[in-house]
Amino acid sequence: MDAPDLPPARLVETLKGLSLVNLVTRSSRLMWPDLKATARRHPDRPIRVLDVACGGGDVLLTLWRAARRAGLRVEFAGCDLSATAVAYAKEEAVRAGANIEFFTNRVPQDPLPDGYDLIMSTLFLHHLDEDAAISFLRDAAAKARDRVVIQDLVRSRLSYWFARLGTGVLLLSDICREDGRTSVEGAFNSAEARQLADKAGLDRAEVVRRFPFRYLIRWVTP
Repeated sequence: MDAPDLPPARLVETLKGLSLVNLVTRSSRLMWPDLKATARRHPDRPIRVLDVACGGGDVLLTLWRAARRAGLRVEFAGCDLSATAVAYAKEEAVRAGANIEFFTNRVPQDPLPDGYDLIMSTLFLHHLDEDAAISFLRDAAAKARDRVVIQDLVRSRLSYWFARLGTGVLLLSDICREDGRTSVEGAFNSAEARQLADKAGLDRAEVVRRFPFRYLIRWVTP
């Protein structure tokens, strides 16, 4: 799905497949506690949340619905390298009646914007090599006013077979099935994620395992 010559229609098909994967694995559930914690630390104003490499925006939409039900004041935004993904995410937000901003950003080549309390990403870190991942984490920590939360896959033999089985059971497209396998193969394990956080200067960062075959890098400002 990272291929620059992938036709827009095929990319949208892939984004829909990844949305189903995020729904089944409840990716947004893993981000929700930190969103609530950020809101509680700043009760006097709306908090601002940026989802980096947001894809089709499905995780943000789920969090937007949860925040609305909980009565939290949150301003959501998402950025992605792909203009096609951004356009699709905007359409989905309009369809849902969600006031979410989406824009293009070539992370980590482009610096992240200022002014966000929580900077998050889901299933993005494994698309980067070590140097790029460190650069991204360092920039996110420099820009986030409250915390950084990174969710990604754990590389292991068991998670590889889980990805193969899951993408087959969900009847996802050939691109989603291939991306699922290569994503696990290219992912960092928990120890490597810890090293990335240390090299990026994220002192006191936590690296915690989560079901299914995920980990979170969580760093909170002092």
